[in-house]
Amino acid sequence: MDKKRIAVIFGGKSSEHSVSEVSAAYVISQIPKDKYDIYMLGITKSGRWLLYDGSIDSVRDGSWVKNENNRTAFISPDPTVGGITVLTEGGSNIIKLDCVFPVLHGKNGEDGTIQGLLDLSGIPYVGCGTLASADCMDKIVTNIIFQYNGIDQADFSWFNITDYRNDPESIIAKTEKELPQYPVFVKPANAGSSVGVSKANSRKELIAAIEKAANEDDRILIEECIIGKEVECAVLGNNYPVASVPGEIAPAAEFYDYDAKYNNADSKLFIPARISEELMEKVKTSAVKAYKALNCSGLSRVDFFVTEDGRVLLNEINTLPGFTSISMYPKLMAESNIPGSKLIERLIELAYERAGVKNV
Repeated sequence: MDKKRIAVIFGGKSSEHSVSEVSAAYVISQIPKDKYDIYMLGITKSGRWLLYDGSIDSVRDGSWVKNENNRTAFISPDPTVGGITVLTEGGSNIIKLDCVFPVLHGKNGEDGTIQGLLDLSGIPYVGCGTLASADCMDKIVTNIIFQYNGIDQADFSWFNITDYRNDPESIIAKTEKELPQYPVFVKPANAGSSVGVSKANSRKELIAAIEKAANEDDRILIEECIIGKEVECAVLGNNYPVASVPGEIAPAAEFYDYDAKYNNADSKLFIPARISEELMEKVKTSAVKAYKALNCSGLSRVDFFVTEDGRVLLNEINTLPGFTSISMYPKLMAESNIPGSKLIERLIELAYERAGVKNV
């Protein structure tokens, strides 16, 4: 059997560029080399696409971008191309692809942009489709969809930063009316890995937090503060998704911010989560319900708060969760008897399944 050709896209014009590189190194290491020829397609922080053919270690530490053999290359939206266009001195070459694994986190990668390009190209790809990716990336949209589907979550308010600039007093008054008790959490509608997120304990801190969030997006979400265990559940599948055993995070910081997720070794993971069997099942059921409500496919990590009085509140859903050494998604799937290489191969199979292509 001829080997399939798969491109792993990493990096990206995003605040999560370096996390993507670490995730991609893991994914590349787990793809079965006897079944797939791997093409590494890196996107620089400025948005330049480069075909890279060096070591995985250089992907992990970000030094790949300095490789002298890098060639300008990109996925063509033209379905007759069906692969990577590589620019040469005399013109261009085409590398046909069977599948793409976009290991991109945050904006310009997890938000439907790359998915839209891949839909146009006609190449099967790992993960959620364009609409699901865009909806899940936008915290305001996801909260509204959860609300419509009767999925328990924190109370919330939102606004456009333009309206806030025009009349900050009325926006603050509206926010405090809808969420009358501090502290609250302030989040940019579109950003990943808790970038731009702050906890505000007063009106003064709320104003500062809005400015911080506005650096990431022009729509701002305010949520009530929920006290409870931070529990995450991995979901895998297309039409018949399955949920992993839930895991629990004990963040080193006051909340699970970017530093606590990727830099602080004091953050602790507990798999399974330290909750009752009844609550475990409730988390898994809610995770699958949210996954289906947003029409997810391939994979997602669904995050919850579990309170002392037994409420399970959905926090957010991540369509391309991290694959770093401390990331929850691969750890949860491994605990559910789907270890690294098996998981990556299953994700590729699901990409073919969603595209209606037989993987032979």
